[in-house]
Amino acid sequence: MQFIERSVDPKATEILCRAGVNPLLARLYAARGVATATDLDIDLGQLLAPDLLKNIDAAAELLADALATRKKIIIVADYDCDGATACAVGVRGLRLFGADIGYVVPNRFEFGYGLTPEIVRWTAERFAPDLIITVDNGIASVEGVEEARRLGIAVLVTDHHLPGEVLPEAACIVNPNQPGCAFPSKNLAGVGVMFYVLLALRTRLRKKGGLPPGGEPRLDGLLSLVALGTVADVVKLDANNRRLVAQGLQRIRSGRAPAGITALFLAASREARTASAFDLGFALGPRINAAGRLSDMALGIECLLTDDLEKALAIAHQLDGINQERRQIEAQMQEGALASLDGLPETLAAEAQASLCLFDPCWHQGVVGILAARLKERYHRPTIAFAVAKDGSLRGSGRSIPGLHLRDVLDVVSKRHPGLIERFGGHAMAAGLSIAQTDFAAFANAFEEAARAVLDPALLRRTIETDGALADHEATPAVARLLAEQVWGQGFAAPLFCNTFAVENQRVLKDKHLKLALRSDTGRVFDAIWFNHNEALPGRARVVYRLSEDSYRGVARLQLMVEEAQPV
Repeated sequence: MQFIERSVDPKATEILCRAGVNPLLARLYAARGVATATDLDIDLGQLLAPDLLKNIDAAAELLADALATRKKIIIVADYDCDGATACAVGVRGLRLFGADIGYVVPNRFEFGYGLTPEIVRWTAERFAPDLIITVDNGIASVEGVEEARRLGIAVLVTDHHLPGEVLPEAACIVNPNQPGCAFPSKNLAGVGVMFYVLLALRTRLRKKGGLPPGGEPRLDGLLSLVALGTVADVVKLDANNRRLVAQGLQRIRSGRAPAGITALFLAASREARTASAFDLGFALGPRINAAGRLSDMALGIECLLTDDLEKALAIAHQLDGINQERRQIEAQMQEGALASLDGLPETLAAEAQASLCLFDPCWHQGVVGILAARLKERYHRPTIAFAVAKDGSLRGSGRSIPGLHLRDVLDVVSKRHPGLIERFGGHAMAAGLSIAQTDFAAFANAFEEAARAVLDPALLRRTIETDGALADHEATPAVARLLAEQVWGQGFAAPLFCNTFAVENQRVLKDKHLKLALRSDTGRVFDAIWFNHNEALPGRARVVYRLSEDSYRGVARLQLMVEEAQPV
């Protein structure tokens, strides 16, 4: 493991400090590419304009017509947290405009991913919609859109995934990553795209008439859902996404979130009044995702749609139970995966292996994505884990490392080996695919070859980026609280500091956590803990850590959360 300190632009730091930004925050922001205080302005007026999205006006016109003629609208959602929140935003938002709207979410084990011809026919038989809106999917649904057209159903595709060579012939496509779209942020989550469509619809109705009798709907009430989906989908938190997330967190902290989000905080034993992006990504997101992985994502969507707190709490506790089951399944799968990799060192030589592909007939299809993520973190290799699908094929879910665009590499494999991949989709850091069981070995070899061609050996060496040393006077509960209030996440990493300490005391808690007393060079002793690590440290060590505020008998205390350590 190599510790690398982020470089800091002193000019940007100075500009931010002059604008009144806390000096420590100015340093941290400058190290993440923030050059002006405008980049930190979270006012809604600073959001990128909706009309920068290709086809957004056509989408607004399509929806305005559907509202005026009382057409039946059905949203077809994806089965992850981004898809669930996008669906909830779409249903809640369009109801504010008076739409006749419902939703369906395909069961991943029966219908597969996206707007398939099967789900179109199933939806047509049960709901007879005039218009289908896809959220967080649809850009690859060429056959599904064609089936909808054959049945006389218009389709509005709202998605953020990368398109293939052929686009579906939908009535309208809104996707910042489609060809010809000049929207500056290509990192909008699916829920963000749907929110922007609603903004455009409101603008269109405001200008040309058609607003509901009660007046202009307030769409800012949907921002807590936008924040949850954005963080949970691990899209890059560029300036525009940070504004969306920050606005959502403000509403959660002030008690203005939908009942479902309030209930999820309670079920996760988290404090909504101090909500952070970490809570959204690691407490709420997994509970919503668990429904789609093991059960029916409609459960998660219903939690986000209800305004009845008692009902929301009942669903949230169900989701919590499903998530606990998911964790047990994941632990068993990870144990089996590590057994199959027995003897493979966590620090792989760059020339030894550039990727990991694994398959076990006992693995759960809904959990292979999490397994791939865990193994990717452990071995620092792009990883794809496969499980057997209902039709007998293998469904794989992959996670990547910086430097390898996973969807692009799968595209290369598909072109070099026609027919090897039945279908695939995704983006840079995560993707899904289907192959025949008999082709697993051939795919693993082809993926390794393609990954090795792309990855520089230096990218295969495990590194951890830090923000350098933290002065003793900066290490306080107040600073920990200040950092927790900011928006950190994918592409805008939460601060990690690196100092050298003398290890004054250490003991193992519950056989797996290392509790530490660390003395700085100035003599100050810090309380610290290293979760899921029980090997003793030497008397002196370089420690990478983050700050955490703890409370004991009403008194705020600082605790260092250790991420890595090396002997000095």
